[in-house]
Amino acid sequence: MNTHDIMTGLLLDETALTLEELACACAVEPTWIIQRVEAGLLGNAAAAQGEWRFASAELVRARRLVALERDFDANEELAALVADLIEEVQRLRAQLRVARG
Repeated sequence: MNTHDIMTGLLLDETALTLEELACACAVEPTWIIQRVEAGLLGNAAAAQGEWRFASAELVRARRLVALERDFDANEELAALVADLIEEVQRLRAQLRVARG
């Protein structure tokens, strides 16, 4: 990127996405999201004015679950377990970076 290029983006807040927006961003049906939320595999949805709202972090997790289920033909519980392990490794690596200064 040269010094004159401008990068733009949208900062998502903690309850940025509706059920439909999350489903669209993951290229799945809303029922896919609902099933994983009800099974406890996809984070907590906050109810705002009668509709579910999802934190931006849930977009990353939902996309990861979709990819694991699709690419490895994993069932939803196995995909969630693998996602949990990936997230834990990322947290531990971040703690190591902080500890190393």
